[in-house]
Amino acid sequence: MNKQAVIILIVYILIINIVASLTAIADKKRAERGKWRIPESTLMLLGLFGGATLEFITMKKIRHKTKHIKFMVGLPVEMFLHYVLIILLIYKVASI
Repeated sequence: MNKQAVIILIVYILIINIVASLTAIADKKRAERGKWRIPESTLMLLGLFGGATLEFITMKKIRHKTKHIKFMVGLPVEMFLHYVLIILLIYKVASI
């Protein structure tokens, strides 16, 4: 993996985390106003695609979905998988 690919990956991770966080905030506001909600599957997929860390922190901070086992266990599991992948990528890049 070359430097350009690493930079693209870092930018992607930053963007997907911000999008996941903002989506969780939007869902919380919609819940408070009794409006149409963002599907839980969308929130979980955003986490799976790389946004789990900031989405989890945001949900804890704004106290949204904290009683849902799916989010309080699922997002940390996704985070763990992401960290393992990142460590493996770093190891691969360092060994090249």
